[in-house]
Amino acid sequence: MGKLFFHILFLILSNSFISEVYSSATFTFVNKCQFTVWPGILSNAGIAPLPTTGFTLQTGETRTINAPSSWGGRFWGRTHCSEDSAGKFTCVTGDCGSGKLECAGGGAAPPATLAEFTLDGDAGKDFYDLSLVDGYNLPMLVAPQGGSGPNCTKAECVADLNGSCPSELRVTGAGGEGVACKSACEAFGGEQYCCSGAYGTPSACKPTQYSQAFKSACPQAYSYAYDDLTSTFTCTGADYIITFCPSPNTSQKSSSGPGSGSGSEGGSNSPMDGSMVYEGALDVSSAPPSTCAHVLGGAVAVAAAMWRLRHLF
Repeated sequence: MGKLFFHILFLILSNSFISEVYSSATFTFVNKCQFTVWPGILSNAGIAPLPTTGFTLQTGETRTINAPSSWGGRFWGRTHCSEDSAGKFTCVTGDCGSGKLECAGGGAAPPATLAEFTLDGDAGKDFYDLSLVDGYNLPMLVAPQGGSGPNCTKAECVADLNGSCPSELRVTGAGGEGVACKSACEAFGGEQYCCSGAYGTPSACKPTQYSQAFKSACPQAYSYAYDDLTSTFTCTGADYIITFCPSPNTSQKSSSGPGSGSGSEGGSNSPMDGSMVYEGALDVSSAPPSTCAHVLGGAVAVAAAMWRLRHLF
């Protein structure tokens, strides 16, 4: 009986304790916008979906989601969402086409700012980035917590590009206000903008004036398909805070405008000069370190294991 007891204890702890302690990551979503955001989630092909694929996040609200080891996918914020009399749920930006709050396998309709993740990848590292390749609809910040690595740092796009988006890329709301900014690929098509066909290699596809403007406003974000060198980040053992509209301490005109001394010769004719930039960022010091969360999860697993054993004997 004693051997059986410890054998069952070992199996339970192996199955629950280890999975809790070494679960890959938690994602905490924070809405600092002055309006409701409806995050959408899409897992990569062949990867099981997370417990939710879409939810509501009111101003000031947070929500945490656990992701299993080796999960990969993308997050984005949907805006200006509503439900019609027939119960169909749609959004002006980032809509995933499901007709419901849950995206259920649908991706973001461009334009939308994307946070992309591959957890537990090469050498056990998490790979993540912010992407404007499909355009822009919201400022976002990805802040790792408790991780390690030389490139384990925040990835952010905190510029408000909607107000400064050139007319040929602008998406407007019912009141005529800018609610999103298209990529040049979506707006114009063309192989040179979409990095396709004859332009489908890194050597052939170069930045355009539009992708360069995105890059100037958000230097850490992907601005076009082959913008890898300054746009991919890696961490080991981190949890992540994803903030929509990172909380500004102040906001001021971008320093990349004409005559700012930013290195542009004779001033700049970038389509997005003078965009508003949020200088502040979410204070993540109050977030619990990932180690504490994992240890707590392990303690809960042990307690659950002992409770189950008690009822078995």
